Amino acid sequence: MPFVRISLLKTLPSDAKDKISKAVHQSLMTEFNVPLDDYFHVIEELDTVQLYYPENYLGIAHTGNMVYVQITAGSGRSYEQKEKLYASIASKIAAETPVLINDVIIILVENGGKENWSFGAGKIQNLSHIKVEK
Repeated sequence: MPFVRISLLKTLPSDAKDKISKAVHQSLMTEFNVPLDDYFHVIEELDTVQLYYPENYLGIAHTGNMVYVQITAGSGRSYEQKEKLYASIASKIAAETPVLINDVIIILVENGGKENWSFGAGKIQNLSHIKVEK
């Protein structure tokens, strides 16, 4: 039940934006066992003056064609699962779009309980069918 916010440049082609979203979701399905229909993404398009980044951070050079991926998901995944998720997202985006792997920034925000989500109707849904693999 992740929620994904993707912030990127307006100048990226529409098909690249679609591929970025799909790359994130495919990686979440593979590495976090997220179901196919658990697909809640928001793409935020920004002007270049709205993106701030260092040209080099921790020895990683950035070109300015940044893609910020913020994932809010239930807690409980292992370090290894997170590591595989980040690698999968970044490599898929770099392989399928003009965005370089170094320009993909990923932030995972863990949300502790299923009662912290509402998927409509102003209610807490019964999510007992969702299992988080550790």
